[in-house]
Amino acid sequence: MPLRRSQRHRPRSGSRRIGRAVVSAALVMIGLSPAAPASADTAPAPVEQPSAPVNPLIGTLHGGMTFPGPAAPFGMVQLSPDTLGPGGAGYGYSYAHDTITGFSQTHLSGAGCYVNGEVPILPTTGAVTSSDPSVYATRFSHADEQASAGYYRVGLANGVNAELTATARTGWQRYTFPAGSRANVLVNTGYAHMPVDSSEFHVVGDRTVEGKVTDGRFCGSTSDRHTLYFTAAFDRPFTSFGTWRGSTLTPGSRDSAGTGGAHGSGGWLTFGTDTDRQVVAKVGISYTGIDGARRNLAAETPDYDFDRTRRALTADWDRQLRSVRIGGADHDHKAAFCTALYHALLHPNLIGDVDGRYPGADGRIHTATDWTPYANFSLWDTSRTQNQLLELLTPTVARDIDLSLLAIHRESGWLPRWSLENSETGVMTGDPVTPFLVDGWSKGLLAGHEEEAYQALLQNVTQVPPADSPFSGRSGNPQYTRLGYVPYLGANGCPGKNGQDNDCQHPVSATLEYAAADASLALMAEALGHHADAALLTARGQNYRTLWNAGTGFFGPRNPDGSWVSRYDPVSGFENGDSNQTAFHEGGGWQYRWLVPQDPAGLIGLLGGNDAATAGLDSFFAYPRLLADPAGAARSAWVYGATDYFGRTAYDPNNEPDLLSPYLYLWTGRPDRTATVTRAAETLFTNSPDGITGNDDLGTMSAWYVLTALGLYPGAAGTGTYLLTAPQFPLASVTVGPFGDRQGGTVVISAPGADQDTRYVVGADVNGRPWKRTWLTQSSLAHGARLDYRLASSPRSWGTGPADAPPAATVPGSTATATLHLPQ
Repeated sequence: MPLRRSQRHRPRSGSRRIGRAVVSAALVMIGLSPAAPASADTAPAPVEQPSAPVNPLIGTLHGGMTFPGPAAPFGMVQLSPDTLGPGGAGYGYSYAHDTITGFSQTHLSGAGCYVNGEVPILPTTGAVTSSDPSVYATRFSHADEQASAGYYRVGLANGVNAELTATARTGWQRYTFPAGSRANVLVNTGYAHMPVDSSEFHVVGDRTVEGKVTDGRFCGSTSDRHTLYFTAAFDRPFTSFGTWRGSTLTPGSRDSAGTGGAHGSGGWLTFGTDTDRQVVAKVGISYTGIDGARRNLAAETPDYDFDRTRRALTADWDRQLRSVRIGGADHDHKAAFCTALYHALLHPNLIGDVDGRYPGADGRIHTATDWTPYANFSLWDTSRTQNQLLELLTPTVARDIDLSLLAIHRESGWLPRWSLENSETGVMTGDPVTPFLVDGWSKGLLAGHEEEAYQALLQNVTQVPPADSPFSGRSGNPQYTRLGYVPYLGANGCPGKNGQDNDCQHPVSATLEYAAADASLALMAEALGHHADAALLTARGQNYRTLWNAGTGFFGPRNPDGSWVSRYDPVSGFENGDSNQTAFHEGGGWQYRWLVPQDPAGLIGLLGGNDAATAGLDSFFAYPRLLADPAGAARSAWVYGATDYFGRTAYDPNNEPDLLSPYLYLWTGRPDRTATVTRAAETLFTNSPDGITGNDDLGTMSAWYVLTALGLYPGAAGTGTYLLTAPQFPLASVTVGPFGDRQGGTVVISAPGADQDTRYVVGADVNGRPWKRTWLTQSSLAHGARLDYRLASSPRSWGTGPADAPPAATVPGSTATATLHLPQ
């Protein structure tokens, strides 16, 4: 069902304002505001602050790859401990480890490999005898560890109590040393989570050290490099100091420069053995130069008041997390939900200084005047859930993220796919930047930049970057535009760039993602008056059909001549020794069978209709087992393990290709099954170190949980829709952020009795009016709304009619097949 433009952009009658009394009463129920002013005789009931349930240790075990240290929302600094496991292996933080090598200034949450980790600092006692982190590292115990939103503390085996907090661009550390010991602070500029190309360390006076680190090669890429500059100021003078280069220690030296590893630079500071055992260090960082780091430090840290800085960061998190509140949850469920929201608000990150200066993708320094520059775009992941959550809660931040992507295009000539700081890594495949930006456009966030964004996206979907460009773009475009699909060309794929993922090495998943991107851009093209482009892109949005093998009932690889690749199986891959990775990226035929977000109804037709598609989904989700034991089946029948991608026939809740699949039932007329699957998946998010599914991928998996638990899941890019399912909690409120002339508002979601068994929607009202459709528009929520669900323990007819299914990403009136290639 095509979505009309009027449906996309016009609020429904009655959605602009809802009764204040109704909202107030609902918010009181979840502790967002007091029910009434306190009387002279009665103190107001305590209200739990939004950040109180957050447990940053969630996701630090079994592949989540999160970090427990403090960071401001979207901040430049992510100050956190780094650990070593048995045998000295490990980067980042793992709950399974018991040794800390330092507290470094930068981290990414769940990126799939450990990233950044620059300028680790560690307090030690006694003589400084080694520059090797595995030697000077110190053990710790989780029994003496504390983590919350904005604060981290740990007791180290060397007797030091270490505390961390932060501002947006500075990291704060407070060390309390044991009495009578020699107190040292080690700063290792040659050690990071990625290979270090060059590093410098300088002692400036008797209270400051400065330096820089150039590193890169994210997740095996070879193209990306960036330089971090830092200045660290101490609240008391050090009595002696020294530097090292490689393993050579030089007491009294003020300067050191080197590369990384065995030739890295660093140094130490000693604070004597007097009775003042506490040292506060504050570290300002910048990507523009040492002057930028100094300005950031001066602007954000006027003094050395650690406790005030900690309180300010906690208050910042309270403001951010107040945007979504839930009621009726026990402690553990609240912790899991609030921590997921916290993780979803960590990235992307500021890359500009306090004065607006930032490093561009062209290597030059630019100044942003009316927007805030951001970096770290894991678009293959975040384009599916986290971006849409930010658009809903923090549209001003989402707008600046979109403008940051356009700035990369202006500076470099191409749009990114996975950029780290100010360089492109080329990691991952497909075309995630197109649905990412189209989604922002559909919600009005690109106002004033629509045509600039469209032309950049049109270039992206029709061309390939020059050979000397660090960007990958859609490397399969020449074949895709000619054949209607990316062909199988063997393990080497099509010409690509060294160290980057190559779309032609994953031709089936690349084709599916290209087609979805094309369909989303068609909506933008039509709205901007590019009707011929819209027709072509709409047709290309159907190119998923070119790789549908009716004989197997799965998508599969074709040769350039249109014939099917022989000796290929959707589960086991190629008999010639190539793995399934050569057809699909991080998945197989079963996982990618459902990836047609732009046209689920068309996919269901290929599967044989509603009944056949429902049966296929039931098999995929092990549905009978879910009915009997949701939590147990989710852990035994589904894919378990962050990277167990291949050779599987079941749902993979740990990775992005399957995120939409539970909602495919909405198009087969079985919303009850969506409710069963999502309820089971929600049990995988727990208040424990392994309480995240797979790598968190910069908040993507956490955002999936937040949106699904609210019963509002993003529809196809460009449609501005949300798919509906039963909320996990009896009550929730969502504060839609203001943007431009839109004031925002509060969405109250009521689902009395919601629990594991009471999960089927049997009736719903939107702003007091009956609602049978399984979807809503962003515009109907933008100014506040009231969603009331009636739930039961057995399904009925709600949302089962053909007209109740969500819309497709199709330009109204288009034939969608005018130029479609369909090999025989």
